[in-house]
Parts: sequence; C-alpha cells; structure tokens
Amino acid sequence: MEFFPGLLTAEESDSLVGRIESHFDRHGFGPFAAELIGTGEFIGFVGLMLPEFEADFTPAVEIGWRLAAEHWGQGLATEAACAVVRHAFDVLALDGLVSFTVADNLRSRRVMERIGMTHNPREDFDHPGLPVAHPFRRHVLYRIRRGE
Repeated sequence: MEFFPGLLTAEESDSLVGRIESHFDRHGFGPFAAELIGTGEFIGFVGLMLPEFEADFTPAVEIGWRLAAEHWGQGLATEAACAVVRHAFDVLALDGLVSFTVADNLRSRRVMERIGMTHNPREDFDHPGLPVAHPFRRHVLYRIRRGE
C-alpha cells in the first residue's frame, strides 16, 4: 500500500473482499488470492478487475497485484502475474490488459515490464479518484495485447 492514498480500515478491507466476490460473480474473473506454495500462507492477491472509473483507456481489463511487503523483491508478483496473463488470454480470450500505477512505483513498473507490458507516456493520466493536488494523482499506463 506504499503508493496508495492510505491503509484500509478493517471495514474497508471487508468491503473490498465483498466487491471482489461480486466482481467474480458478475464477470467470471477477479483478483485471485496469492498463497505461498508449500505453506499456503496468504500473501496478497493478483488478478483482473474492471476499473471503476472513466478514463481515456476505459473500458478495459486491468491486471493488478498487492502483496505483503515482506514478500516483495522475490519474483512472486511477476510469477503470479504471468499466470494471470496466460489465463486472461488463453482461457478468457481477452484481447488486451492494462495496468497502471503511480509513476514512482518502480517495483510495480518492473513487474509490468517483466510480464511483457509496454508503456506509452502519451497515455499517462491523472487518476480521477484522487484530488488535483494529491501527490499520487499522476499515473503511468502500461498495456499488453494477446499475442505479444
């Protein structure tokens, strides 16, 4: 949550789980729970969502991830995101995916690049869910299309 406006309260976290379950019911996909092989420890989620805001690139399917900080830098987000990309293209037959983050979030940007996404600076945008003066408002947009 380093590059999010703030931490979620317990109530907000419960609400997020409800939205994720509802997303799966409505669309047949969503963020998957990420667990460590061998221990089954829950470490976060990786998956697909439809952005809930309007932007020049929407409608689109977003690939995203949130892992507990103690699991950063081990290739786990990349490994899981590669599996989700394969699922998106091979099973769901989606044409493309987007991902976006704050420009300074170099860890997530590296994951985007490792899974084959490309960045076009002309598509960067101001996140409409954040106030004009918010330091995290400016986002970079990455894309990948089936077959890339």
